[in-house]
Amino acid sequence: MSTSTITMDGFFIYSIIRDLAEGLNYIHKSFIGVHGNLKSTNCLVDDRWQVKISEFGLTGIRRVEKQSATDRLWTAPELLRMDSRLGTQPADVYSFAIICSEVVNMKKAWETSDRAECDPEEIIRLVQKDSRRPFRPVIQPVATDLSPAMLHIIKDSWSDIPSERPQIETIKNLLQSMNTSKSTNLLDHVFNLLEQYAVSLEDEVQQRTQELNEEKKKSDILLYRMLPKQVADKLKLGQSIEPETFDCVTIFFSDVVSFTTLASRCSPLQVVNMLNDLYSVFDGIISEHDVYKVETIGDGYLCVSGLPHRNENDHARNIANMSLAFLKSLDRFSIPHLPGEHINLRIGVHTGGVVAGVVGLSMPRYCLFGDSVNTASRMESSGKPNHFLTNFVGGYVTQLRGEVIIKGKGVMETHWLLGLESDPNVQRMLQEMEKDLYEQAGPIDL
Repeated sequence: MSTSTITMDGFFIYSIIRDLAEGLNYIHKSFIGVHGNLKSTNCLVDDRWQVKISEFGLTGIRRVEKQSATDRLWTAPELLRMDSRLGTQPADVYSFAIICSEVVNMKKAWETSDRAECDPEEIIRLVQKDSRRPFRPVIQPVATDLSPAMLHIIKDSWSDIPSERPQIETIKNLLQSMNTSKSTNLLDHVFNLLEQYAVSLEDEVQQRTQELNEEKKKSDILLYRMLPKQVADKLKLGQSIEPETFDCVTIFFSDVVSFTTLASRCSPLQVVNMLNDLYSVFDGIISEHDVYKVETIGDGYLCVSGLPHRNENDHARNIANMSLAFLKSLDRFSIPHLPGEHINLRIGVHTGGVVAGVVGLSMPRYCLFGDSVNTASRMESSGKPNHFLTNFVGGYVTQLRGEVIIKGKGVMETHWLLGLESDPNVQRMLQEMEKDLYEQAGPIDL
């Protein structure tokens, strides 16, 4: 019972003690007369949760039987003092009280005494010692609804004076009067307890499942930030990720201009905080466009549109809009520890084909491969601060930069992206540029 997962309430404890008292009363009224060796190890519970007493009627064997100190923990003090092996009815009542203390406390005999650390021989010595305050277990009921009268019966039954102990029939009658619920079927009560336990267990399982799902959502959110959703889902299922070819995507590279000089004026912690603040702004802008963030390395920022979800011909427009939003956000970005400094970006964009795949096992990364990636990187390194160098036109106002030697690619015609055609600021800037060109050219002679 000490390891049972079922809560033992007052009726449960009452039923066990009642069955024990009725069984012992039957023995005392029968021709057997006494049990002589009553202890918790010979009190058995059958399949109907009824207590049955065993090992009675073996008087002849007990005269020559050797008992260990552990077996004598239930023996009455008067028998210990006489070293007698023959039991008496008052001695059985004492043993009954010790068993009741085990049931009430749901612990082995004497584990709740103030000498629980003593060995059995020391406990027996203290029990058989004649004193005004006999040594007995401490009653610490596990059930809060246990009748106080039950505790008085136990204490009266282990009295040091045998004649002061109540007869078992008296105990049985007192126990019957304690049953206010008038229920006598412990099996039905156990079923009710099991049903209540099942309901509470179901609620707990539901609560734990909800907590597990919430934690799973958190881990999924973190995983989806590190890898594309469809790739992460395949990895969770243990499926292999085959490299995938994308014929036309737009790749974005950027870095912070003069980052090394800027970082030299900051502590390492300030550099981390500065980049974290900057990338947090960029991440918020990315979420508004169909763009996938591939990685950040130091001050470098790599994004792509057109994968892992193909978006037909919208990838160039998505990257262009995102890039313009990046540059616009820098007007409001400030460095707390360098209030006079301003962040400048150098951006390069290129459209072409790539191969995407997952590299690594312990720390898998979603990587892009292909000549287009290198071209976009070279476009970025060939750019100017707060300028957007690209090799595509259409739908936006661009300014021809001319032919630029791109390392590994040779001569390429590139353009500065100025903004959207519908942007009033861009139109105003074009008018000013035309005016400047007119003034530089001067009047035309006819």
